[in-house]
Amino acid sequence: MNRYTLKEIEENLGVSFNNPTLLKTALTHSSFGNQFKDAEYNERLEFLGDSVLQLCITEYLFNNFKHKSEGELTKTRSLIVCENSLYEIAKKINLGSYIRMSKGEELTGGRERISIQADAVEAVIAAVYLDKGIGFVRDFILLHFEDVIKKAINNEIVLDFKTKLQELLQKDGEIVIQYELTRYEGPPHRRKFFTNVIIDKKLMGEGSGYSKKEAEQNAAKQALDMLEGINE
Repeated sequence: MNRYTLKEIEENLGVSFNNPTLLKTALTHSSFGNQFKDAEYNERLEFLGDSVLQLCITEYLFNNFKHKSEGELTKTRSLIVCENSLYEIAKKINLGSYIRMSKGEELTGGRERISIQADAVEAVIAAVYLDKGIGFVRDFILLHFEDVIKKAINNEIVLDFKTKLQELLQKDGEIVIQYELTRYEGPPHRRKFFTNVIIDKKLMGEGSGYSKKEAEQNAAKQALDMLEGINE
């Protein structure tokens, strides 16, 4: 698979599969499946993995935070089981490098796309569940999501960097924040956008993404990282 063997991927994940085909399918993007007609791809596993992840995280929060209300638990779970958090897990285990996809998808930045990596995490979770059962996959999830869970409990996960940046800068008065699209690359169906965030006429952050919204959020995140570094 790409330049990696399934054995190497299993070692990185900490799972030895009885049926390695499940892992292979979990790491096969639909673009690869469309290219090779007999290849199975990971969308059905993604569907199952989402439910398995929801169940295991819900169970963990229910058992360990008895003082929290239903609303509080729901909010915490939504921070853990979201695309950004799944992407953080994918980066930690280098999952993007393992995904099988078409050359066209890879050349247009597919291997770095947040959604593709997040979906692959859910598909891998489903593969582990089908191969090893609920007890094993529960431990697998809690191990790999440990840092994300801690951040969610401490309310340290930010889903909307633009709002956080605005709140930080405008707490002492009005400050002009502008997002400027500087360029875009790629074909219409897979266009990558590049955006600057300008604060009081100064460039404070740059971001890119496969939608204007994603590019702006990444620019805001870079600005926040810089401002928080200055204030430390």
